[in-house]
Amino acid sequence: MIIIFSTGHISGAHLNPSVTIAFATFKHFSWEKVLVYIAAQMSASLCAGFTLKAIFSPYLGEGVTVPSGSAGAAFVMEVIIGFILMFVTTAVATDVRAVGELAGITVGATVAMNNIIAGRISGASMNPARTLGPAVAANNYKAIWVYFTAPILGTLTGAAAYTTVKLTEDDGTPTMRSFRR
Repeated sequence: MIIIFSTGHISGAHLNPSVTIAFATFKHFSWEKVLVYIAAQMSASLCAGFTLKAIFSPYLGEGVTVPSGSAGAAFVMEVIIGFILMFVTTAVATDVRAVGELAGITVGATVAMNNIIAGRISGASMNPARTLGPAVAANNYKAIWVYFTAPILGTLTGAAAYTTVKLTEDDGTPTMRSFRR
């Protein structure tokens, strides 16, 4: 929430490669900037992972996100919470009818809710960058494929779902256009 409020007006508060990819896919962000943003997100994650290692090692596992049970259950959970995150983010960040000033609170509350729902099953990453840095710093890649694929799938379907149910023309008048494709 704090990062969204403090950097949203500068960079769109892109902290998550999955969100960046979903926004680009649905034309809310330029594909020309995607690789630069993802490189910045992953670099920041690596810096954060090694900072955690320096501060907390050998305690707390340096923030590594790993499934508590099966990788399959973690995958499903990450898809679901990625969907929820992106549905809400697309709604508050792209729909002119939403109260954009509250986007930070709305997205922050969604992340908190997703952590409550999925934290003990998958670690509630929702973000490949959030997983990468700690995994590299701790040399722990257990089920890392889950955290690189499921959030992207979840955010793409969440953005698609909101785009589909958004029932207005550009001028704000109601339409069923989304269902006639």
